[in-house]
Amino acid sequence: MSAVDLDQTDHRIIELLSQNARRTMADIGEKVSLSASAVTRRIERLERSGVIAGYTVVVDHRKAGRPIQAFTEVRFAGTADLKEIKETAIQLPEVQAVFTTAGDPDALVWLQVPDVERLGQVIEQLRRRGRVTGTKTLIVLDTWSRHRSFEPDRTAKSSS
Repeated sequence: MSAVDLDQTDHRIIELLSQNARRTMADIGEKVSLSASAVTRRIERLERSGVIAGYTVVVDHRKAGRPIQAFTEVRFAGTADLKEIKETAIQLPEVQAVFTTAGDPDALVWLQVPDVERLGQVIEQLRRRGRVTGTKTLIVLDTWSRHRSFEPDRTAKSSS
């Protein structure tokens, strides 16, 4: 699939939606100097072309009862295929994402759990699945993400 030709306004609209997908078309239009209807047309084009693949909710996992995030490196015996690697982890509800990697490890599994005891149980379940030969787990102390921040939109503040 080839890349879609985007201009600066498209990129700015995507950035604004990434910060808050519930913005009004008028609010976005004000920030990119377009009418609300022009913004709507651009967003619909971005959706049709697949550039905008969907919308999501940002959850504060601490408040939702799953305050501990961890990444577990998973290694497989032999030459496990990508499907086997993914299927090893996706049946566990604590798994948020599976990233298959080139080199060592074979996969990186993102976990979200309520406590360290449950983290240990999930890791043990991972170890017993498929042809897993080893794991290494890193517990997240703090998080920053460009598009998943809980901080308010700072672009709306003036610098006067």
